[in-house]
Amino acid sequence: MDPVLTEISLQGLIFAILPVAVVIGIMFFWSAGAKTAIYATLRMLVQLLLIGYVLVYIFETDQPAIVIAVLLVMLTAASWIAIRPLREKQPQIYLNSLGAIAVGGILTLALVTQVVIDVEPWFSPRYVVPLSGMIFAGSMNAVSLAAERFQSECDRGAPYAQARRIALHASLIPITNTLFAVGLVALPGMMTGQILSGVSPMVAAKYQIVVMTMLFGASGISAALYLVLANRSLRPSK
Repeated sequence: MDPVLTEISLQGLIFAILPVAVVIGIMFFWSAGAKTAIYATLRMLVQLLLIGYVLVYIFETDQPAIVIAVLLVMLTAASWIAIRPLREKQPQIYLNSLGAIAVGGILTLALVTQVVIDVEPWFSPRYVVPLSGMIFAGSMNAVSLAAERFQSECDRGAPYAQARRIALHASLIPITNTLFAVGLVALPGMMTGQILSGVSPMVAAKYQIVVMTMLFGASGISAALYLVLANRSLRPSK
């Protein structure tokens, strides 16, 4: 296999955006939130281009403090984005989100990097930063779904145990569907990237197993912890 990836030209990137333009066009004619889609797409482009430059520096650093600072920024942002669907965003709700994502994410990250992969040094940014990004993002999505569904159930007057059960189940639907589909319907991004870069498919499959288990674990732990913490802060007072 050729271990060198083909570099994508600016023209190639423009062509890659064409399907996005089609969807945004449909959303515009259907009045389905095209402005939000445009903003999200532009933000994605800017963020990824900027992080590409930043990661060049981070990957070359040998300072654990810099890596820890990066993780704190990621946690702070993920916790705020997680509560975006909620109507009310009190400080306590944000702290619940932050605590849930931090506990579920950091514990899973430590297990994967220090036990499963045995990263040396422990703060190696080439491993820690990408893995933490996947873990925090998975936890963020699970907490966001759990928070929105839990609040909806509580607003309907559902008992806490019932609201918690429904919310946890709903929060894990995306990652559960991914577990069913991986390898059968689609090859995940990390596995595809490794294969394209020349890594053996079997090695890539093992890494993907680690990724899928860490995402399910972190997502479930974070969502469950958030629902426990939210028992008092989200339920309407009587």
